[in-house]
Amino acid sequence: MALLEVKDLSVRYKVRTPWFRKQRYLYAVNNISFTLDRGETVGLVGESGCGKSTLGKALVRLETPCSGQILLDGEDLAAATGRKLLQMRKHFQMIFQDPYGSLNPRLTIFSTLDEIISLHRKMPLELRQRKAAELLEMVGLSSDALFRYPHQFSGGQRQRIGIARALAAEPDFIVADEPVSALDVSVQAAIVNLLQDIQQKSNTAILFIAHDLAVVEHISARIMVMYLGNIVECAASAELVSSPHHPYTEALLSAVPTPEGGLSDRIRLTGDVPSPLSPPPGCPFHERCPYAKERCRLEKPELKTDPETLRACACHYPR
Repeated sequence: MALLEVKDLSVRYKVRTPWFRKQRYLYAVNNISFTLDRGETVGLVGESGCGKSTLGKALVRLETPCSGQILLDGEDLAAATGRKLLQMRKHFQMIFQDPYGSLNPRLTIFSTLDEIISLHRKMPLELRQRKAAELLEMVGLSSDALFRYPHQFSGGQRQRIGIARALAAEPDFIVADEPVSALDVSVQAAIVNLLQDIQQKSNTAILFIAHDLAVVEHISARIMVMYLGNIVECAASAELVSSPHHPYTEALLSAVPTPEGGLSDRIRLTGDVPSPLSPPPGCPFHERCPYAKERCRLEKPELKTDPETLRACACHYPR
């Protein structure tokens, strides 16, 4: 049984509409389904604004789904409220994108970690301090940092503190929302390697959200590709990178620099990403797809999984 099972999850927002007109909605996430096993890392990639962060926030209930299920060990997070949701929160946490804005500047590092430790565990102050020190050492920081403030640390160190905060509740599942995008390239590798080491020790499942396919390929067992609120392809990392089936995935991969420098066979998409307020009929990608046919303009393809290869692709004419 999968640790996390997401079924037909959708998130929408009300759009300000004149009273005499029908209420309009912006669908940020559209009927997404996938599973995540214990100890597995699944990558989620796509352009800015495609709904990646909204999906991640919905999985940890920082956004409220409008429909669908989020089953964590068989219990539905999407339906949980009040005390039940609070009890379930210790099983899932989030690492935020901005290491500068995600830490309260008025709290010491110990206070930041203790908010989580004391919420989920009843223990005396001395033991909580020891636990906080262990968390810092786990992420490569000295326990001397406990009573310092966020402004006294670099961006990479702050992100390590954010990771320590996510680990404080000993969760089964972590959403890492672009945890390295705001960091220097030299620091990114260290943070990615740290996440891998922690996962091996704790067997924590991770949904790794990013727009950098090279980073996602390195850390993930599987990769999901998202476009305009829809998952358009999902496959094992090596298979997806070596042989993309969806034209959008093919275009994303063509933009990844090669080791020799430059880009090889860059596919330049025409037009802009459609507005989620008025998505196009048929395939969401057909207006920018160089291979689109009449069927693509009329009929939206389903995300179908090949029973033999376990690859999934939402395209009428996969590559």
